[in-house]
Amino acid sequence: MIKADNNNWKKVAFRNSRGLALAGLLYGTPEETGDIVINCHGFTGSKEGGGRALELGAELGQRGWSTLVFDFAGNGESEGDFANITLSGQIDDLTCAVEWVLKQGYKRVVTVGRSFGGSTVICQGARDPRVAGVCTWAAPARLMDLFTSFTGEPVDSPEEMVTMAGENGIIYLKKAFFQDLKLYDVPQEAARLAPRPLLIIHGTRDGVVPPTDARLIFEAAREPRELVWIEEGDHQFAKHYHQVWKTLFGWLDRHFKRPAP
Repeated sequence: MIKADNNNWKKVAFRNSRGLALAGLLYGTPEETGDIVINCHGFTGSKEGGGRALELGAELGQRGWSTLVFDFAGNGESEGDFANITLSGQIDDLTCAVEWVLKQGYKRVVTVGRSFGGSTVICQGARDPRVAGVCTWAAPARLMDLFTSFTGEPVDSPEEMVTMAGENGIIYLKKAFFQDLKLYDVPQEAARLAPRPLLIIHGTRDGVVPPTDARLIFEAAREPRELVWIEEGDHQFAKHYHQVWKTLFGWLDRHFKRPAP
């Protein structure tokens, strides 16, 4: 399903393997580019990224790349209950997004993920050879350490739900979220991406995900791999996002430049 909007972005929808409809926005067409970036939001985020994800998509369009942004199930305009989210579910959502863009006619897919979306693109890419390259922004490596720090409750209690402090107030997740996290070792997953390129971007002043997490992912990964520090960058890259974009553009040019006609 594709509906045109007023700003070069088209509203799209596709289903994950659980039957939930996922809402997305697509910039560009396979006829124009053949190459596409799937840009994944972070924990409790949305596809628009406060507008910046759409700005980035337009910039990528000027450089010959289409972009798909979408809401993970339970987030934004997608179907599902946020309390039911898991990393396995997000991996499935992204796999279905990859399948969808390939069915549209795109030939080469690169995934980009911010924060928990970054952990997602690593784990999904490790399982999907159709992904040509992976880029993370402020991705956590030690998932249990990070998410248990957001709650004062024991995650192994008999209670079904866990109360967590989110950016926009209190949120609730099922205990299954934490049980599912135990299935994934993000650095080990990163090692499975080679020989496809991996770009890790992290701010030196990230107060949410420690910069040491980026180092753990980098050291576990195999070539071709790059770790780029954004000096003074926070978790949101609030004052440095153009530097992050420039780093991404350069990486795409180096690894995915099209042959001359």
